[in-house]
Amino acid sequence: MDLQTIWYILIAVLFIGYFFLEGFDFGVGILLPFVGRDDTDRRVLINTIGPFWDANEVWVLTAGGAMFAAFPHWYATMFSGFYLALLLILVGLIVRAVGLEFRAKIDNVRWRHLADAGIFWGSLIPTLIWGVGITNLVRGVPIGPDKNFMGNLFGLLNPYSLLGGIVAIVMFALHGAVFLSLRTAGDLQQRVRKVARGLWLPGAIVMLLFAIWGRFETDLFYGFGVVPGTLPFITALAFIAAYVFMRMQNDGWAFAATGFTIVTATVVAFQGLYPRVMPSSLNHQYDLTIYNASSSSLTLTIMLVVALCFVPIVLVYQGWTYWIFRKRVTRERIEGNKTH
Repeated sequence: MDLQTIWYILIAVLFIGYFFLEGFDFGVGILLPFVGRDDTDRRVLINTIGPFWDANEVWVLTAGGAMFAAFPHWYATMFSGFYLALLLILVGLIVRAVGLEFRAKIDNVRWRHLADAGIFWGSLIPTLIWGVGITNLVRGVPIGPDKNFMGNLFGLLNPYSLLGGIVAIVMFALHGAVFLSLRTAGDLQQRVRKVARGLWLPGAIVMLLFAIWGRFETDLFYGFGVVPGTLPFITALAFIAAYVFMRMQNDGWAFAATGFTIVTATVVAFQGLYPRVMPSSLNHQYDLTIYNASSSSLTLTIMLVVALCFVPIVLVYQGWTYWIFRKRVTRERIEGNKTH
């Protein structure tokens, strides 16, 4: 295994961690106006992700930095071609962060409603754009012989990629609902369990349509795995298992199943792309690969040493955070603390 492949895998792992962890964050934000019946409910929902959401965003920041250093041509082409889309993600994340951090700073009903709207839109829009963006990556985008993106934002908003955005919204909302069933209690917990079960069928429909359509729009579905097609099949089994566990009210295993669905779906995309990082829809001779888009071997070696030293520390710290804040958030606790 060469250095380029190692760093491609590491970047894939970073995106997998981001979609798994930030997925339920976004899901909670998307569900906020629909599940929270009053201000106390909404405060409960926000507090379930309060200790985690900002640390979860570190995964995508690290992934972006790793792309910049390990595959500068990939970074340059994607960030220039997807500039407006990435800007919208950034604006959404900023609005969401303001809503989460400052919602309780002003004791005003209108301000809290405005903050809630910021949390909702700051979760929905990035989720949609991530789905559209990843779908465009696996579908292929117009890249010329000089490795420059030759399209525009409207070209990225094709029907198949928009369907990918809808898949991301439904999947993250389901993942967030199952996470809330782990972190809440009482009537609110029963409500989010019902929402999770209600989201499963729409999720199954759009995922099935996405997979079938993908046979005609991409060249990466069903053609790989230990046996061809095993990874998409495992993804489907995990999604079915999530529904079974939800019906059993086994929230822990349901969360593991929705998380595993997100993980394997992301693996499908990255394994199907390899060794490409951005296929060209104009000519496959213009594809960006891990070899023609990478930095020097010395750069990749130094980065690998640094990553091996510091990544375990970050993982231990984040795991410790989840352990410390593992208890459920209840209305009684929130009502007893009016400042959060």
